[in-house]
Amino acid sequence: MTSRLKVAYDKEIITKLLAKLSLKNRHEAPRITKVILNMGLGEDASDGKKLKSCIDDMSMIAGQKPVVTKFKKSISNFKTRKGANAGVKVTLRSSKMYEFIDRLINIALPRVKDFRGLSSKCIDNSNNFSFGVKEHIIFPEVNFDKVDKIRGLDITIVTSSKNKTGTIELLKEFNFPLNNKKN
Repeated sequence: MTSRLKVAYDKEIITKLLAKLSLKNRHEAPRITKVILNMGLGEDASDGKKLKSCIDDMSMIAGQKPVVTKFKKSISNFKTRKGANAGVKVTLRSSKMYEFIDRLINIALPRVKDFRGLSSKCIDNSNNFSFGVKEHIIFPEVNFDKVDKIRGLDITIVTSSKNKTGTIELLKEFNFPLNNKKN
């Protein structure tokens, strides 16, 4: 079964993007290719029980099992060793990606305390949108009573856009709560 966000993208959002960005072919319209979730563990990476709880929380949030990332270098100032656990990461594509974006926009982000919108300046040089969430417990799948520690979560939305305006228009059409204030 296809998600409702995918159906809305195919039927409505593409035509709106073609008009706004003055594109001729529907294959030129920007789209979301994947969503990457990353949770750094810090000092808790060496503890097996805390690592397992992070893996369980991330698998409930994403709907698939995360990969444990490792350090590539030893850096003494950060107290890291090459090959030690650094965090957990999940890459979502196709239907799981659209379902996660739907839950993120409609359920999780409104639960953030004092939420004023996502900054539209979070677009990198590859036209991907990255932002962080300070508490991973905003997702309804995570049982608040079983969480040992509240952790942050980095979310990167990878787009096929050619420029920053295309990425912003794509996110606006998906109803992302973007904050357009000039600082």
